This record gives sequence, structure tokens and C-alpha cells, in this order.
Amino acid sequence: MGKITAVENITLDGVMQAPGGADEDTRDGFRYGGWAHRYHDSVQARAVGAHMSTHHGGLLFGRRTYEDFYGFWPQQTDNPFTEVLNKAEKFVASRTRTEPLPWQNSTLLGDDVVGAVSALEQDLVVLGSGNLMQTLMRHDLVDEYLLLIHPIVVGGGRRLFDGVDLGDLRLVDSVSTTTGVVIATYQRG
Repeated sequence: MGKITAVENITLDGVMQAPGGADEDTRDGFRYGGWAHRYHDSVQARAVGAHMSTHHGGLLFGRRTYEDFYGFWPQQTDNPFTEVLNKAEKFVASRTRTEPLPWQNSTLLGDDVVGAVSALEQDLVVLGSGNLMQTLMRHDLVDEYLLLIHPIVVGGGRRLFDGVDLGDLRLVDSVSTTTGVVIATYQRG
């Protein structure tokens, strides 16, 4: 099995729900969607871009995040990310989607997500995908966490580490942006 890196936008109180847009994920009455936008800056763009440019594996998505990304990125033309996302091999965990998936280079994982992910031999990056992340963390499959920690407390919402005991993580890199986001890379043990 390859290395799995999670790239997650979270608030100071650990919420990962709906960083991109107001209507992105309103489950359980969440009304703070879009909280990450005002914190974007060139430091963050460079750091995430550098990470993505050194990754030579596939992308791993939960269904909801896959659909959000597919609904946005293929139509964008003025950034360095669209081409990378379009060309990347994408693996999708879903109990409701069927093949063929609409975004090029996309493969639907079977019902046994843990087994399917464990059988993949390439490195993978997970973007968002809260439910999938919970499954991966509970089965000790995530090797590295690239956390974009935003200086905001929203008080409620789906938290990345709810109900998961990972033990100690080791900080291997960090950078602060001009807007107060701390980009921290942690590895297991």
C-alpha cells in the first residue's frame, strides 16, 4: 500500500465542514459554510501548490467531495490546479454512485473501501472527504496530515478528529500565512 496524505482545511476548533462555500454542506443545520475563503493568500497557494506538484500518485475522494470538486474544477481555466486535478487518477468511495463516473480518470471503489484502499499500491492524497477520513483514520491508514488551520472558531460542525484516537503525531513542517492560517504537516508516530 502507498502512503496516504490527508489535506484538510480546519478551523481552530477542528471543524472541517464546508470550508469552500455557504451551501457546500448544510447537514445538521450547519450555517457557517465558506469560512475558509477570506483566509486565502499567496503563501497558502504556494504551499499547497508545492505539495501538489511533488505528489505523483492518485487522489482519493468521498462521494460528496468528489461531486463538489467535479462541479467546480473542470470549468476553471485560470489556475495551476485544474490541469493537475483533471489528469490525476481519482478513486471515489461511494455507496450511491455507479460507474461510469463523469470526471476523467475516475474509478469507483467497491463496497469494501478499506480493502480497496489497502490494495492500491500508489501514494494517495485525500482532499476533504470527512466521512471517508473517519473510516481511514479508524483503520490506521493515514500516514500524513497536511492541515490548513484557519484562525476561526465556529463552535459546531463536523470535526476531523471526532471519535478517533490517533496517539502522538510528529510535526515535520509548518508555515504561517499572511492571514493567520497555519499550514502544519504531521506524520504518524
